[in-house]
Amino acid sequence: MYLTLEHITKKFPGRGQEGLVTAVDDVSLAIGKGEFFTLLGPSGCGKTTMLRLIAGFEFPTSGRIALDERQLEQVPPNKRDMAMVFQSYAIFPHLTVFENIAYGLRIKKLSQDEIRRRVAQIMTQTKLTGLENRMPNQMSGGQQQRVSLARALVVEPKVLLFDEPLSNLDAKLREEMRFEIRDLQRRLNITSIYVTHDQEEALALSDRIAIMNKGKLAQLGTPEEIYELPRSKFVADFIGLANFLPAQAQSVQDGWASVQVGAHALRVTALPHDAAQQSALIFIRPGDIKIADENTVENILTGQIVKATYLGEKIDYRVQVDDTELRVQTSDAKRRAVGENVRLYLPPERARLIGEA
Repeated sequence: MYLTLEHITKKFPGRGQEGLVTAVDDVSLAIGKGEFFTLLGPSGCGKTTMLRLIAGFEFPTSGRIALDERQLEQVPPNKRDMAMVFQSYAIFPHLTVFENIAYGLRIKKLSQDEIRRRVAQIMTQTKLTGLENRMPNQMSGGQQQRVSLARALVVEPKVLLFDEPLSNLDAKLREEMRFEIRDLQRRLNITSIYVTHDQEEALALSDRIAIMNKGKLAQLGTPEEIYELPRSKFVADFIGLANFLPAQAQSVQDGWASVQVGAHALRVTALPHDAAQQSALIFIRPGDIKIADENTVENILTGQIVKATYLGEKIDYRVQVDDTELRVQTSDAKRRAVGENVRLYLPPERARLIGEA
């Protein structure tokens, strides 16, 4: 792998009598060349500390970091051949667009001709051509973020780091910039590490996602693996909408589990390690639950609608099943009333047995 982190731990001095606080706890990652890799998780999970360790703004308490087989643990940021795009843009307010983008090249003492060539090239790629003489206060937030991106890319780093770069933009512009960043990264084939707490952003951008929780790596995989096959309640609940049903596992065989939910017997998907989890949870997305007719007799739960919300293309129902309220989203034309009793079908391939942790 191109960038490797082996058993990285970072501890900070705590306040008062806390002693040391562990921000990153024994995390190992291997990132391929040209990969778009995202660190995702809630506030305080350790993702930003991980990015700062990779960038060299922090040094690990223990562990090893290597880029293209070169050890980096004690190498300062300006010697790591990396560039960062910040959340706050961090462009110089007294410099024009051209001067901002050229700044890193001037530090490298390139010739004027080479600077002009490379700045012109990257401005074309980031859709900034014609704005060379603009000042930052004459530009929109999206344009300023493009300048920040161009300034990072023009020095041709081995690794491009993103610290929640779109969080200051409005929803529509954030979506536009998301696709621009991904398209540009693919064209340049530059290894990129992206930090965000936005699940949708991570799913749209990433080749792989590492979900962090309390300093530890909760799960690593492709967007599809993370969304479709979460390994814990935390991951399932953090990515998208999720329902959880307490269940007792009766048996697990050939990828399927027979479980008991109250008086209901169900068949659900299970991985081999789920066999040991007698007391577990069934996880299923709201859009995967179907409101069934009387002809469907297997994998059925019965409940009562306690809330119905119109969402345009679909209706969001809250259905009380024993002691659990399930969220069901359907695009069926038939409207159901609050208080109506319904039969819910849980497709075995979409309902998954997971651990409670």
